[in-house]
Amino acid sequence: MQKARIKLTSTDSEKLEAVCNDIIDISKKLGTAITGPIPFPTKKLKVTTRRAPNGAGRESYETWELRLHKRVIDMQADPKALHLIMKTTVPKEVNIEMEIKE
Repeated sequence: MQKARIKLTSTDSEKLEAVCNDIIDISKKLGTAITGPIPFPTKKLKVTTRRAPNGAGRESYETWELRLHKRVIDMQADPKALHLIMKTTVPKEVNIEMEIKE
């Protein structure tokens, strides 16, 4: 049986969980086997910049951080379920990748 692997990435964890819950609801309605969502470690990207644009004055720095949340869902590759997942509305903060594996 073929499996579909759905990788979800987002900077907003609440919207990511909402999309995961939508996918789980679709699979439960159709009765397809599902594994996940499996949370991956949050990737933290840090950037340090100077506050003052010129070099004068006291040296003070700001640190900016971007957090990337990831989830993976494995499910049976049912064409009807995959079609419904592709039709769901997804916020622009959430990125989805789908793969079919054997």
